[in-house]
Amino acid sequence: MASSFNVESADGYERLMGRWSKRLAPGFIDFAGLADGESVLDVGCGTGSLTFALAGRPGLKSITAIDFSPVFVEAVTQRNTDPRITIQQADACALPFEDDSFDRALSLLVLHFVPEAGKAVAEMRRVVRPGGVVAAAVWDHYGGMSGMRMVWDTVAMIDASARAMRHRYSFQPMMRPGEMKASFVENGLADIEETSLTIRMDYSSFDDFWAPIAAGEGPLGKYVAGLDAYTRTRVDTAVREAYEAGEPDGPRSFASVAWACRGKVVA
Repeated sequence: MASSFNVESADGYERLMGRWSKRLAPGFIDFAGLADGESVLDVGCGTGSLTFALAGRPGLKSITAIDFSPVFVEAVTQRNTDPRITIQQADACALPFEDDSFDRALSLLVLHFVPEAGKAVAEMRRVVRPGGVVAAAVWDHYGGMSGMRMVWDTVAMIDASARAMRHRYSFQPMMRPGEMKASFVENGLADIEETSLTIRMDYSSFDDFWAPIAAGEGPLGKYVAGLDAYTRTRVDTAVREAYEAGEPDGPRSFASVAWACRGKVVA
């Protein structure tokens, strides 16, 4: 399974998205549900936002975290101090676990970066016991990520090549309303519920907002890193103007919405 997410460093990802994943994780856990004594699989753990939020629930029996990126696996391994947590590199579309191995399989902000996302849903269902739960959440890039859409819409007015990239960003797998639910149905899950979860992404300044992108993190960062010097200057200036919106540089807050879906595994 290739991932369409560009990772330069764990610290850079943490500044770009990990800090917001942490903010989203508690609401996602509440939606997905947990029970004491359960074994939970975190599919696509990144820098551990969901993994360590789960570790805050003392009643869980075990937490298994996997990620395709060795950068993330190393980062989570170095941070971990909880003996209930195990971490390994693995493919979400070919999970290295036996059938019925877990009570729940959760995936936070991952499936939209998996080109064959339906296979990942099928694998999550396979490794969860009958009566267990599969749940996932993805950003709504088209209608729910106001800060990032601000950037993509700005650069698309400057650079024609950014328009196709904006389209790919806005319509990645599982992002359209009902798309994740349809995949859960197709893969045999029952009692399916889809909802949206909202957080605020709060930045102290333009540099706080732009620095990880300017350093090449994520899909937008990969695009920015590939620009020639002239276009890069134009983009940096235009995005700063969009961020500031006629006011002095300083704190800004952007609403960010994720689609979330859960379903029950039936025998």
